Amino acid sequence: MKLDTKRLQETIRTILAPGKGILAADESSGTIKKRFDSIGLESTEENRRDYRNLLFTARGYEQWISGIILYDETVDQKDDSGRTFSERIASQGIVPGIKTDEGMEEHPHFLPNKITRGLKGLAKRLASYTERSNGTLGFTKWRQVVLVEPKASQAFLDYSMHVMAEQAAQALAAGYVPINEPEILMDGGHTMEQCAETTERTLKTLFQKLAEHGVDPALTILKTNMVLSGKDVKKDAPDHVARATLKVFQNALPKSLPGIVFLSGGQSSLQSTENLQACSAEAKRLKVPWTLSFSYGRALQDDALKTWKGSSANIPLAQAAFLKRAKMNGLAQLGKYDAGMEKEAREVLKV
Repeated sequence: MKLDTKRLQETIRTILAPGKGILAADESSGTIKKRFDSIGLESTEENRRDYRNLLFTARGYEQWISGIILYDETVDQKDDSGRTFSERIASQGIVPGIKTDEGMEEHPHFLPNKITRGLKGLAKRLASYTERSNGTLGFTKWRQVVLVEPKASQAFLDYSMHVMAEQAAQALAAGYVPINEPEILMDGGHTMEQCAETTERTLKTLFQKLAEHGVDPALTILKTNMVLSGKDVKKDAPDHVARATLKVFQNALPKSLPGIVFLSGGQSSLQSTENLQACSAEAKRLKVPWTLSFSYGRALQDDALKTWKGSSANIPLAQAAFLKRAKMNGLAQLGKYDAGMEKEAREVLKV
């Protein structure tokens, strides 16, 4: 099957535009319930729609956001004017995408690591997403969690990255740019060196499996973690994170890969921005061939969610909080962020 390479490349260029990144708004039903529980709000379909509407209608956020990852139910939800969210997002020059994995399940041989499921029926789901979104969705996202402790076996990495590569091939065949997300979790007390070793093995295995499935890295985007110590250990200095992370990338990633978008994982909103700034600066120093950017969920949304608290009266301030974090990370992507900028809480639309 011949791929529409030109369209795929244009989607990638849009997503990796300078000063912009991805809003990960693909929380599963269980995850968004936990988020709503934290503000004492029931996770109903109406409340979830209202919250997503708050984010997707924030005035000017397209200055800093180039893509948005949606969850299944969000594809059919509509804004206050009656347009589907995917259509509204696309109309603002932002690429909407869709989470296609169906969560994790236990595999008796690989515990405590789990395997991401969702290959069964994937081709039909992709065709359905194209129809349901009127062709506005441009990329898919598939996440596979990898633990540092206990050390992930190579057999587990071979199998899980084979699954990830297969879904990437199916996504491309359906006309979508696959964003492959191997996430090495921050859980535990591991060292940066242990995280680096696991991250490097995982990435090398992923791109080996992509090659075996005939997937051109140039038509994909990588979403992955920074190299960090476990969250039970003291916080790493941003410059240490940047050096360790870029070293792994140089050892593991093909030059033809267009870009990497970092996940925030267990980092705080501020920490993820500071570390992105450091990684951007290190990438510029090393003159690496990839664009580095962000694909943050909680790190972009947490302040907005806590400000909103489910009240329509709080929407303007919640949107301002979201815009601030989007702007701070957009500046960090450019390598122009400084902690002093955090005081610009209300000046969210001015660079």
